[in-house]
Amino acid sequence: MFIQLIAVGKLKEKYLVQGIQEYAKRLTPYLKFQMIEVADEKAPDTLSEAEVSGVKAREGERILAHVKEGAHVIALAIDGKLWSSEELAGELDRLGTYGTSHVVFVIGGSHGLSDAVLSRAQQTLSFGRMTLPHQLMRLVLVEQIYRAVKINRGEPYHK
Repeated sequence: MFIQLIAVGKLKEKYLVQGIQEYAKRLTPYLKFQMIEVADEKAPDTLSEAEVSGVKAREGERILAHVKEGAHVIALAIDGKLWSSEELAGELDRLGTYGTSHVVFVIGGSHGLSDAVLSRAQQTLSFGRMTLPHQLMRLVLVEQIYRAVKINRGEPYHK
């Protein structure tokens, strides 16, 4: 299986980069993993609704440029479906079993995801109703992907 994480913005915090690298390394015996960072839109702190839509649209174009035809896209969104670690593992197992070998997780920028990205996604996933920093969410997601792999293999990490 090939899992990609496409995220808006460059990860700057060294501890987050190191954490993601550690889980990506742990994933290498089990699947191919790749993280792609797309540029975020530079914008002032206060934007009109139309300006926010424009920012999301431009970031969305950058995201979709990396999504290959046939990939199964799971967009992270605060109003997405809440899954347990076991449910994420089951979903990845189901996708792999039924012929989906390429899964793309998408994390938007500070304003969220464009309608175009959400329309391309087959599923939306939420890690809860709390707002978390998008950079931290990358580490949490990669750890959960690793946990899902271990669950599916019946290995003890997830306990």
